[in-house]
Amino acid sequence: MRQIAGEVMGKGMAMRWKLILAVFLGIFTAGLAMAKHAPVVKPIPTPAPAPAPAPVPENMLKLELSTGGTVTILLRPDKAPLAVERIKTLTRQGFYNGLGFHRVIEGFMAQGGDPKGDGSGGSTYPDLPAEFNDMPHVRGVMAMARAGDPNSANSQFFIMLMPNLGLDGHYTPVGRVISGMDSVDSIAKGEPPANPTKIVRATILGEPVAVEAAPPAPVAAVPSAPAAASTSPVAVAPAPAEAAPAQ
Repeated sequence: MRQIAGEVMGKGMAMRWKLILAVFLGIFTAGLAMAKHAPVVKPIPTPAPAPAPAPVPENMLKLELSTGGTVTILLRPDKAPLAVERIKTLTRQGFYNGLGFHRVIEGFMAQGGDPKGDGSGGSTYPDLPAEFNDMPHVRGVMAMARAGDPNSANSQFFIMLMPNLGLDGHYTPVGRVISGMDSVDSIAKGEPPANPTKIVRATILGEPVAVEAAPPAPVAAVPSAPAAASTSPVAVAPAPAEAAPAQ
């Protein structure tokens, strides 16, 4: 009887181990099956920035400077269509011819396009809405200057002498210098410079050169009351300190 009882107990233990092993094998097999059929989450690729368009003549702004240098800027209507069209319109009218760079800061930027020469002037056209875009403010980038209102750009622009990414998202880049950056570096420095570098002539390549109208005949001076002080906002690019990295 004892021998029979021992055999029965031995068989019972064997059955238990077989059952336990079968359970573990079942769990393992199920895990493999779930892993095989689980959906694979693929990372979403970050889209690359759109490449610059081909430098076609109608998007190339040429600035002939009083220093004898020539600067060519590839305008980007794909990034700032309204501002680029404004620059083209004013260039066709000869607006920029004879205007100086009135605010030029070493290691920062050169600002021009103001008929008053003090940062408060502009064209007779309405101010432009902001067209902030993904062009970074790196060396050679041309952007629209403005007053405190983001939607106050008009005719003034600045060209970056050095990168300043703190301006990104605050000003409207419209293009970048593709030749003549050495001439930009040679623009007279100062706020304003003692002898400002001027734009002798601005043209859009492939288009007729604007013909300047003859100056009007002089008229007799008429006494008048003193003019009121100007309240026009000054279009500026911020001082470098405003975009300086935190210490």
